[in-house]
Amino acid sequence: MSDYETLLASITKRCEAVGQSHILAHLSSDTISEDAKLTFLRSIDEIPLEKLASFLQGALDEEEKLKKGSGDNASEEDVIEPFTGGASTTTTDPAQLAALAEAKTLGMKAVANGEVAALLLAGGQGTRLGYDGPKGMYDIGLPSKRTLFQFMAERIKKLGLLSGKGEKAVPFYIMTSPLNHKATTEYFASQNNFGIDVKFFPQGTLPALTPEGKMILETPTSLAVAPDGNGGIYPALVKHGILDDMKSRGIKYIHAFGVDNALVKPADPTFVGYCLAQSADCGNKVLWKTSPDEKVGVVATRRRSSCIVEYSDISKEMSELTDENGRLVFGAGNICNHFYTLDFMTNVIVPNLGNMYHVARKKIPYYDENTKETVKPTSNNGIKLESFIFDVFPLSKTMAVLDVSREEEFAPVKNPPGTATDSPDSARRLFSGVAKKWVTKAGATLVGEVESDLCEVGPMTSYGGEGLEGMKGKEIECPFSI
Repeated sequence: MSDYETLLASITKRCEAVGQSHILAHLSSDTISEDAKLTFLRSIDEIPLEKLASFLQGALDEEEKLKKGSGDNASEEDVIEPFTGGASTTTTDPAQLAALAEAKTLGMKAVANGEVAALLLAGGQGTRLGYDGPKGMYDIGLPSKRTLFQFMAERIKKLGLLSGKGEKAVPFYIMTSPLNHKATTEYFASQNNFGIDVKFFPQGTLPALTPEGKMILETPTSLAVAPDGNGGIYPALVKHGILDDMKSRGIKYIHAFGVDNALVKPADPTFVGYCLAQSADCGNKVLWKTSPDEKVGVVATRRRSSCIVEYSDISKEMSELTDENGRLVFGAGNICNHFYTLDFMTNVIVPNLGNMYHVARKKIPYYDENTKETVKPTSNNGIKLESFIFDVFPLSKTMAVLDVSREEEFAPVKNPPGTATDSPDSARRLFSGVAKKWVTKAGATLVGEVESDLCEVGPMTSYGGEGLEGMKGKEIECPFSI
């Protein structure tokens, strides 16, 4: 038998067993080349056909549970309560700085021991920025012309040097998307991986389904598919052997974060050390909300477990609730910046992967048998299954939350240039603000265009403000790039 015949027999048997044979209906056509048919069969072979029904049923059950558990219908176990997990500490409180200094020492020790890995979610495209390519390859307009990828890679490189174990002390794992995997890997190769240890793996996809659970053909030889959400990082880590690779290297702790934060501190030793000091299996670096109406998900407790609750699920009264210090009770804003132990990832998250999908009802393009064309519907006709990276939080037994400074650690790049917030312009201002703060704290005096947003301390000069003692007593002309 040929490769095509062998694979066809295998796929046919699998599809028949799960009631999905309709997707093979066009393979008998003489107008479709065998190469096209083989490519189609190989794409099907990548799909967990035997699990789709349980994925969908679990997502539908969760959707129904949320409907019943919302508002006045909420059962006692579904009531949203303030976060009651591991201790919450803030980097903005001077009284806690000593404890955080100890945490940083603990985290640096873990880095030096080769126990910490950085994990980047880099599947996003620069479309909203007006850039045709991976978002990580975007230049926010600083003098050095560094891309988001370069900032992150060089911070990892610098951290390795600070640990005393060299540039490759912290391995950098990057999850791409099927759309940008080639461009991302080629970019890093062109830069010699910035001199660090990098490993790439693509995010997975899942087929779109009808409400009855049938896969949807977009063309005679292609299924309608979509990325499985940023929570797809967990099955992708398993599928591509990343967790095994981490274990073989002696990694014990993982710091995961998104690509669109120009100020992110990869493998942040303070955050890692803080989570270790709390004996946490999972951790979340957050920004405390500045106002009740800020539209961001927050850390809370539901069903006696830690979780992220979307802002739309919190009542006005709850959003305005404050503690004795006037701080918002539901204020720990989620910014996709997480810590995990490898044990938690391997022994708790992985065995529960099938229970974490959500229903997203969408307009799914489909192949019309009568017109022999692909139709773009005007109303929702199908379901995409997706998961979120924070869906695993309820599995945590000891979750730690660290509140950090918005001005020093969060410069999101999501909106196009010219937008007031979350844009390259606002990120550049925040980045410049941090640079100016570091050099003045080191004892330098700023002169020239001191309001400039083109001030930069490069990652190889300083990871977090250290190493600038030589600037004491000097005048630094703004704008600057050090």
